[in-house]
This record gives sequence, structure tokens and C-alpha cells, in this order.
Amino acid sequence: MPEFDYFVLFAEMRTGSNFLEANLNAFDGIHCHGEAFNPNFIGYPNRSEILGITQEERDASPQSLIAAIRAQSAGRDSVIEGFRYFNDHDGRVLEPILTDPRCAKIVLTRNPLESYISRKIAAATGQWKLTHAKHAKSQKITFVAAEFAAHVDRLQNFQVHILNTLQKTGQTAFYVDYEDVRHVEVMNGIAAWLGRKARLDALDRNLKKQNPEPIQAKVNNVAEMEAALARFDRFNLSRTPNFEPRRGPLVPTYIAAPESGLLFLPMRSGPEDVVTDWLSALDGGGKVRLKFNQKSLRAWKLEQRPNRSFTVIRHPVARVHAAFCDRILPAAGPGVFTDIRRNLRQHFNLPLPEGAVGQEYSAEEHREAFKAFLRFVKSSLNGQTNLRVDPAWATQSTLLQGFASYQTPDHVIREPDMAEELPRLARRVGAEAPPGLPEETDRHAPALERVYDAEIEAMARDAYLRDYEAFGFDDWPA
Repeated sequence: MPEFDYFVLFAEMRTGSNFLEANLNAFDGIHCHGEAFNPNFIGYPNRSEILGITQEERDASPQSLIAAIRAQSAGRDSVIEGFRYFNDHDGRVLEPILTDPRCAKIVLTRNPLESYISRKIAAATGQWKLTHAKHAKSQKITFVAAEFAAHVDRLQNFQVHILNTLQKTGQTAFYVDYEDVRHVEVMNGIAAWLGRKARLDALDRNLKKQNPEPIQAKVNNVAEMEAALARFDRFNLSRTPNFEPRRGPLVPTYIAAPESGLLFLPMRSGPEDVVTDWLSALDGGGKVRLKFNQKSLRAWKLEQRPNRSFTVIRHPVARVHAAFCDRILPAAGPGVFTDIRRNLRQHFNLPLPEGAVGQEYSAEEHREAFKAFLRFVKSSLNGQTNLRVDPAWATQSTLLQGFASYQTPDHVIREPDMAEELPRLARRVGAEAPPGLPEETDRHAPALERVYDAEIEAMARDAYLRDYEAFGFDDWPA
């Protein structure tokens, strides 16, 4: 039985997909139906249907076209059918085809600078295909750095999504570059991978390469282009590595005001208690709403009109210190991680007693214990320990990304701005006289003041570089 029922050619405009498709269609038993899910047409411009499925029917039920294409080749050893898919095509079919192991994936890539210039020339001349050299049109284009950066980001994000999904589902793809499709041996390799026995002796030469000149001959502002390209971090040297596990939206931790339409998405080790008390006071001391699931949260959103959601970020030094004081410093009690505390004492030289710290516990001892915890947190965030990366010390940027997998909060408020921003937010949902907030929102700040210095700041910045970069934090307490 064939390994695949149908195939998809992942590509982009100006990557050579027309040429690749033409040669696939030259094989007996391979048929590519063009851009089957282009939102502006079906298959090709001026076509009205594919396999009896009209564009209107496809738009109403994209899976019907997938089923029709699959049905043409399913169970037939000699035939396989497929289509081209670009990143701006109907997004409803992307995950179903990516996660389907019976769908063969061909991934066509091209140097993004070449595809960018080729696309701008095609747009300027109106010539998107060339079948005879005498009809060739050419025009120099102007390189725009911001435009090219957006082009690269779009391509890379799409390619990474394809790769990551294939990795997670235990699949692989046939990767082919623009230059590779000019070799008949590579084209025959694709046919073999698709399970076809037919082979080509030569490639279809009806389509001609457009604008074969060197890149410098196609651009008006070559010096400006070269200067802009020199600033591109081709090898991701400036990337801050991220080895943290991805977070879910943590919906059960969300807290809503008793009656008003305010929803708090708390960051652990932030001013959670202060905000919770304020939400209660907002509605006369009523009991806040807790323990949401996605169904009850949707119901709350429909019930509460208007509503606003928000989260509060805390300076990384203050936040990791709060995590230490709440979760590690006590020997026992609510929320204390006793097993992790024991592990840190045994394997990370955490200078804390087995039992509770006593009255003689000094600021210098606190400083040394906190520094040991910071060293552990750095290792934890870098994936170098066998202990979990708890939300209590996970980066706030990762937690925020987790929220966004279900909903992005309407407002991201910095802790020092709460006294101004929270009452303003309350008035937007109809509160006439919102309560104020306490002047001190971090109960551990006095202990931090006694031990904080440049070394503590440097260690926190080293561990939480992603948060410092993402949110622009200065040294504590800013």
C-alpha cells in the first residue's frame, strides 16, 4: 500500500514553485492542482473548480477539497495528487495537513533576498511567468530594509512552524532548494519519495528563469542594501537562548472581580495578594471569582460586558527574591517547596538550616542564601537541572506567551504603575469610585533592600536576560 495518499508543496511566491509543479506534472501518476487554497482563486487564476469543488464550496468547507484530492489517489498505487500551499493561503487547512502522516510534505525554499527582489520586479513589470526569453521584462527595484526584514520574518516563522510540527508528530519532509529543482536527478528523487516508479529523462523547459542577472544589477540602491544586510544577524548571534518549557494559559489561576468586569492574569511571585484584595474592595469586599476553566471563563466573558483583562509584571530582582522568600526560605508552610528546598541544600549548596531559620538569621546569611538561589534559578531556566521550572520563577515573558495561547491580556501593567493604572482600568468597566492601592506592594522589599547590591543585580540580570530585554527593566528598584 502506498505510504502517502496525497501531497502538499509548501512554498512561497518567487521560489520556483511554478517550475517545480510543471515538472511534477510531467511524471505519469503525479498531479499537482496549483494553489488549491489561494483565497483569491482556486488552483489557478480564471479556474472555477478543482475535481468538481467550486471556489465557493471550498471556502465554505475547505476539508471537502482535501477529501476530493485524497480520494483521487487513495488506494491507487500509480497515482498521487496534491497542491501548492503558501503561508497566506487558507489557514484552516494548515494544521490538518501538517499533522496528517498520510500527506507527503515537500518544502521548497529559496534565498530570501533573491525571492524578495524577484517579487518586487514581478510586481513592477507585471510579469509573473516567462515562457520565452524574447518576452522577458526587467526593471531595477529599490531595496527597503524594513520591508525585507518583514519578508524574512514571515518566511522564517512559517518554516519554523512547519519544522516544529513535523518534529512533534514524528514526520519528515522532502526539502528542496530553488537551485535543486534544476536537476532532473532531484526531481526523480521526489518522484521516488512519493512512491512513483516513473522517471524523467529531462526537465520541462517551457518556463524560463526570469531576471538571471546578479543581484547588484537588479537593485538601484546597492550600497544601502549592502549596509542593511550587514546589520542582519544571520547566525542569530544576538539571540537570547530560551530553554524554558512552554507554558499553557494557566486559566485556573485567573482571578475576576466579584461583580465588575475585571479579570486578573497573575504572574506568580508578583503582587498577587495586593491585586486580589483590591479586586475584592472594588466591589465592596465581595469574594473574588476563582478556579476558572476555559468553559466557565468564556461564560464569564459573555456575562460581563464590558470587561478588561490585565496582568502585572514585577522587576526581576524583586520577583525572584519574593519567590525565594515565599517558596524556599521557610522550612514548611503553605506554598513552600519543601522537596526543592531539600534538593537545593543537598546539591546547590543552599546555606539554609534543615529546619526553620531562627532569630539569629542575619542579613549577610540572607544575602548568601539568596545568591545561591539565583545560581540555581539561572541553571533552572537554562534547562540544566532535573527540577521543574516552576511558574514562581519562570520568566515573565514565557508566562505572558502562555497566556497568549488562550488570550492576550488587554493590559500589561508594571508594579510601580498599579496605583495609577488599576483605578483607571476600573473606571473603564463602570466603577465610579475605585479604591486606591497600598503604597508598598511588595512585602519582601525591606529584606531585599538590606541585601541588594550590584552583584545581586548582575546575577538577576544574567538569569533573567530575556525579561530585561523584553520589558526594558533598569536596575532595581526602577
